[in-house]
Parts: sequence; structure tokens; C-alpha cells
Amino acid sequence: MASRVAVIGAGAAGLCAVRHLCASPDLFSVVCFELNSVVGGTWVYTDATGKDKNGLPIQSSMYKNLRTNLPKEVMAFPNFPFKSSLPSYIMHQDVLEYLQSYAAHYNLYRFIKLNTMVTKVHSRPCTGDRESWDVSYCDVTDRGQVHTQEFDAVVVCNGHYSIPLYPTIPGMEDFQGQVIHSHNYRSPEAFRDKRVVCLGAAASGQDIAVDVSTKAEMVYLSHNKPPLQTYLPDNVQQKPGIKKLGTRSVTFLNGDETDTDVLLLCTGYHYYFPFLSEDCQVQISDERITPLYKHLIHIDHPTMAFVGIPKTICPFPQFDVQIRFFLSSLSGKFRLPSKEDMLLDTEQDFQSRLSQGLLVRYAHVLGTRQWGYNDELADLAGVELIPRVVQNLYDYVHETRVKDIVRYKNRNYEIIDSERFSNLDKQT
Repeated sequence: MASRVAVIGAGAAGLCAVRHLCASPDLFSVVCFELNSVVGGTWVYTDATGKDKNGLPIQSSMYKNLRTNLPKEVMAFPNFPFKSSLPSYIMHQDVLEYLQSYAAHYNLYRFIKLNTMVTKVHSRPCTGDRESWDVSYCDVTDRGQVHTQEFDAVVVCNGHYSIPLYPTIPGMEDFQGQVIHSHNYRSPEAFRDKRVVCLGAAASGQDIAVDVSTKAEMVYLSHNKPPLQTYLPDNVQQKPGIKKLGTRSVTFLNGDETDTDVLLLCTGYHYYFPFLSEDCQVQISDERITPLYKHLIHIDHPTMAFVGIPKTICPFPQFDVQIRFFLSSLSGKFRLPSKEDMLLDTEQDFQSRLSQGLLVRYAHVLGTRQWGYNDELADLAGVELIPRVVQNLYDYVHETRVKDIVRYKNRNYEIIDSERFSNLDKQT
């Protein structure tokens, strides 16, 4: 009898999970639950902020002018490339079209319940060695009628770019300017002729600061990293982190003070799983989720997986290898270590990173470690590796980005083979 698997979310990770599950109908049957009226997750752009038409909070953090900060050549799922006619750095609507084409190509819609909210995931008592889950859900337009289905496994793919993380800054309660999180940023036009402080200089913070600068009078990119060694527009200045806010001013850690109209918080997001019951035994402390083996599989309930938790990665290829790893464990092709060994492996890895100066809140940030992580999952599960050209181009792009965050997206690339790419060098 095929294992019944619930997939929560039909963004990129959820679609990838459904694609691999439905490819083995003798092993798995699948139902995917999606809150939105269309698939695509965070790539479903809307001008709206706050509440959606369904009365629920807006999920997407896309903004109007967003172009990918990775070339499409490294973003694609295995064996499903983006259209070759597109430039390397594409608009958010191109990614959405790609994901919807992926869903259509693999005939995934028949497994997806749109406009459906998962209200509760509950762990059922084990029957022998068999673990199962009750998944309760309702239509977003009729939340009074809740349905419950039993599943043998759950794949959580609800993303982590929807619940803004707000920092605590002295003087915030007295600041009379506008405070907006990047989750609600849509267009630079709203900041025309204003003085804007962008707090946070991760990839999205850098890109948003450049986008805002096209209309703002002045943009201060405030962060605690070493100074970025990049070309910046004339009206963008780097500043250290914020010491305090005045009623209409910002004082930075070096003592500099500037009049400010807008504080734009590019400060990240919380992990959030409101549908998990207490008996799921998932803990989130300082943005670290436990107990997860390889940032993925619930150690105490190994029929539950969380796809897409790592940050600073090349996402779609990693989703693919994570899902194939999990399904290999479900099918019995690959046997997970004992719970004790999984806990030991997880804790040793975490303590090793702490000893290197890692802060707890960066527990799931991989960066350069992503390639070894991806290869380890593939090797353990006996599935094909992500082609090395993905890493090679990703690393090359990083080098171009750190030198020029304004113009690096004008370059175009072409994959030659599993190891090599060419730089078409069509800068404008």
C-alpha cells in the first residue's frame, strides 16, 4: 500500500515535493495544501500589503522591480531549465511563470488543493512501528468547516519569508518617521525625494537600497558588516548599525546622526509553523529549529520533513536534493541513523559552528557550506549530485556581485556542460 504523504505549501519546495512523490505512485500518494488561489508561493507578486483578499496576511515579500540575484542557469530544478530566451537575471514574474510551467509539465495540479488552509497537524499514537499524522484543513472562504485526513508522512514547505523580524531599537516608540519592513516594500516611487535608512545589508537589503535610490533623495545602507567593496550610486552611503532613533533622526553606532523620513527594515524573517500542534515537538529558539537532522528531518518524528529551511543557498536545486533524500528514507532505500546518532550529528555540527563564532540565529545559514551539505545528502540517499557547474557559476557570480551590486545583473551566462559555463559578457 502506498504511503500517504501531505505536502503543506505549493511554492517551489512544495511543487518539487509533489513532482517527486507523484513520480512513484506505487510508493506514495500525495495531497498538497496551498493557501493561495495559485501555485508559486513567495513568487506570487501583489501590489497589496497587509491583508489579502481572503482576509489572511499577505504571504509574498516580492517587490515590483525585483530581479533574481542569481542567474537562471543555477536556479533551475534538475532537467527543467528556464526558457533560453530569457536573460540570466530575470524578473519575479518570470520565476512564477517557470514554477507554474513546472506544475503543468508534471501534471501536479490534480494533487493540489488551492485556497486551502492547514489548521492543525497532529501526531497520532504509533501503531507498532508505524507513525501517522492527522492533518486538519479548511477552505479559506469557509473556515467553519474543518476536514481531517490521516497521512503517513508530512512535508512542510510553507516557506520562511512571510513573518517579518523586527529588531528592538532604542527610541523606536518615539520615532515619527515611517517604519516599514521589506516584507511590505513594493515600489521606490513611495520614497521619492525622501531620506531613507535601510537597515540590513544581506542580499535583499542591498538590492532594495539600490532600488530605493532611483527615487529617494538619499539612502543610508546601515549594517554591521565590514564596508561593502562595491560601486554604489552617488546617493547611497554606507553607515554602521543603528545606535538609537530620535523623533526624526537616526544615530549610527559611530555617532553620526542624520535626519530621516523612512526607516526601511531589511532585517529578515521568522520561521513560523502555526499549524503544528504541541505533540509535533518542534521548537524554535533564536531562529534555530530543533530537533532537525541535516536541517531537514524531524529526529523524533522522522516521517516529518521541513524543506527549504537553510538560508544563503541556491534554493531550487537544494530543494530537489532534500526531497529526494527524504523520500529515499521514507521508501526504505536509505536507512536513517538512530535517533541518538542523528541528535549527536546535529549537536556536533552546531557546536562546531558556535566555536567558529556563529551566532545561534544563523544556525541554518549555510553559504559556502551548502555544497558539501548537498553532496552529503545525495551520497547518503544514493541520488545524483547537483552538477558542479551550479557551484562554479554561483561562486563566480558572488565575486561579481561583491564588486558591483548595481550592475552585476547585466551579465549573461550559458551552461556548457556539467562543470563549465561561459560568461557571455553582455553588459549594458
